[in-house]
Amino acid sequence: MKIAALISGGKDSWYAAYQASKENELVCLIAIKSRNPESYMFHIPNIELVKLQAKAADIPLVWWETDGIKEEELEDLKQAIEIAVQKYKIQGIVSGAIRSSYQKQRVDNICKELNLSSIAPLWHIEEEVYLNNLMKNFNVIIVGIAADGLKRELLGTRVGITFIDRMRSINVSSIGEGGETESFVLDCPLFNKKISIIEHEVKMENECTGQYLIKKATLT
Repeated sequence: MKIAALISGGKDSWYAAYQASKENELVCLIAIKSRNPESYMFHIPNIELVKLQAKAADIPLVWWETDGIKEEELEDLKQAIEIAVQKYKIQGIVSGAIRSSYQKQRVDNICKELNLSSIAPLWHIEEEVYLNNLMKNFNVIIVGIAADGLKRELLGTRVGITFIDRMRSINVSSIGEGGETESFVLDCPLFNKKISIIEHEVKMENECTGQYLIKKATLT
């Protein structure tokens, strides 16, 4: 089956795409840039860098922008998926939902309307199993924090054993699907080249909320 993956730049979307690609043909990526930093559906930090990730993977990208208005942004997602259907003849959509019914149900509904399969390889996956497999094959860094107990020094660090232990020690979810952390994939089995960060900037709103903004990066 020909599939498209909804890609945010973070670990969940790329790992879901990787898992789904084992049994399906991943023919394109879909990324939505929201102008609303409080979007309910879409990832914000470093979303422009999905274009570089697509080049690293050598997979076509359908890029779409939205004002990010709650519920209305779903129509923009639907239009992007329709482009993928027309251009790449996809039959299914992959998403990185793990426990967020809000996101999964809305993707499921769009897929139903367009007669597509909705594929969620990570849905209700056991957290430790997922993270252990992720660490074996993926190079992922933290690019956003928003939870009590998280500190500036976490930004830019790699998701590994130390990160997981730190999250447990402060009782914060290691997967961060609720927005506690945001991530960015620098390398994974779907990439032909790695992403190297040349320049970045850290912006903090308060002591436990901030972003690691990648200003310049290249493929190596």
